[in-house]
Amino acid sequence: MSDELPRLSNHQADLLDQCETLLSKGRIERRQFMALAIGLGVGGAQATTMAEQALRVQQNQETLAKALRTRYDYIVCGSGSAGSVIAGELARRTGALVLLLEAGGTDLTPNVTNPVVWPRNLWSDLDWKDLSEPAAGLDGRRIRMNTGKVLGGGSSINAANYSRGHRADYEFWAAETGDPAWNYASALDIFKRLENWQGPADPQRRGRGGPVWVQPAANLHPGAVAMLDAAAKVGIPRFEDANGAILESMAGAAPLSHSIQDGRRRNMPSNFLYPVMDRPNLTVLTGASVDRLVIQRGRATGVVMRWQGRLLTIETEREVIVSTGALNTPKLLMLSGIGDERQLKPLGIPLVLHRPEVGQNLQDNIFLAGCLWEYKEALPPRAGVADAMVLNRTRSDLDGPNMYTVHTQNGAASPEITRRHAPPPTCWGLAPGLMRTESRGSVGLVSTDPDARPRVNAPYLNDANDVRALIHGVEFARELGNSPTMREFVKREVLPGPLKGDEMAAFVRDATTTYFHTAGTCRMGKDDGAVVDAKLKLRGIEGLRVADSSVMPRLATGPIMAPCMLIGQRLVDVLLTAGR
Repeated sequence: MSDELPRLSNHQADLLDQCETLLSKGRIERRQFMALAIGLGVGGAQATTMAEQALRVQQNQETLAKALRTRYDYIVCGSGSAGSVIAGELARRTGALVLLLEAGGTDLTPNVTNPVVWPRNLWSDLDWKDLSEPAAGLDGRRIRMNTGKVLGGGSSINAANYSRGHRADYEFWAAETGDPAWNYASALDIFKRLENWQGPADPQRRGRGGPVWVQPAANLHPGAVAMLDAAAKVGIPRFEDANGAILESMAGAAPLSHSIQDGRRRNMPSNFLYPVMDRPNLTVLTGASVDRLVIQRGRATGVVMRWQGRLLTIETEREVIVSTGALNTPKLLMLSGIGDERQLKPLGIPLVLHRPEVGQNLQDNIFLAGCLWEYKEALPPRAGVADAMVLNRTRSDLDGPNMYTVHTQNGAASPEITRRHAPPPTCWGLAPGLMRTESRGSVGLVSTDPDARPRVNAPYLNDANDVRALIHGVEFARELGNSPTMREFVKREVLPGPLKGDEMAAFVRDATTTYFHTAGTCRMGKDDGAVVDAKLKLRGIEGLRVADSSVMPRLATGPIMAPCMLIGQRLVDVLLTAGR
């Protein structure tokens, strides 16, 4: 509950971070932690409420874990941006017994609660540490595929950028599934219900009073302001809200929105789990690894899991919901016998259901890190890495924007760019992001060992159209960065300079990195090849749903935390409607 504290001084915040570290390691008790919070200035009724709720949560979860049941109404595998919504909302809105299983550990650690230090999370113990196979499109380079292994999943380790996705994304999902419940109007309804928007009022598009705190980027970096001005000079309209009318336009520029309150991260557990973890019907287990699903006579009846050194089989009365992400979800399905028979048979996995598309259609948004300028005079960093973006498209035939360019205060550069060019430390950057890639990858098993990480064939630049689109994005970034509007920040352009042809294509390949937005490996659709249907039911298996980024038939535009939250809420609506 520490993310609900009011704004603290730097000294107070440091003390609180230290205390949270001790708490996560079990070296202090919750009572001591809350006493410190009160001592740091959280007084009166608020302190009492926080302390009482935190104690109830701790004591209740300890009691529920000690008396772990062998059967629950719902078993939710994964506590990410969708899984937290599903488990929390089912517990809040029904009397159903809900078990939430998370392989990672607690989110009560400074690297999670302090959004400024989020890069420390990558390739740490809070990350699954997946490494792609050598990618032909990247001249054999391998990419670190960072995904959250912690309560809250990606919502606990990301840059706290809240982005809903474009209208065209949801219209595409609705067309692919044949269900208008996925269209933009329906998405708006869900977002408005869930959000507690702190920016300018927009009753048509934004909600207030929901559980999800969202605020405009605070204290914009001067370079980000200049980027917005430069975009306006080339005819791209400016919007004040990155999640308002801009997402119904083909181009626009706006300050970003963040899931940050009083300098503390608001991840999905803080929004949906902690407020109800004092209830007797929600059990949340961390360090709980799901090895496989139990399928009997065409129905999911439970899971086999490891927890605290024990191998357990837990049964479900109603549904098993898999929400472990675009890499782990297909892995779990395949370990359970659901996938392409040609891949499962050589590993000796008994086939339960032949679903060849499980693990296929892997997508990711590309973050191109290498368009750099040296500061004329270095500026102190602000909270976060990026706080403004520009949306536009590289082809007039696209149904929405496919470029998402952000200003980076620290001049983000890919490992290959750093190795080849050694940029100076005092750089800023404009990073084009390709949101509508045509390249696809896949996820496969390497063995039947549940602890073995999957084989990830990276979805980067294996289609020439993506290279052309990124070249367009680099040229646009250079137009902005070298414009008179941004001149006061420029000592010199570091990279790429006026490259053409093969040299520019080589730069694009070197600068390509991941946006950490893997998706699509269990796509939803109305065709027979789709893995799940419009109601997120796995085709051919009863009592089994998939709800995470893996079901996206096409990636959302921008960061995917909010679209995954929407997917989770959509499933809750489906389940509650079906139960009436």
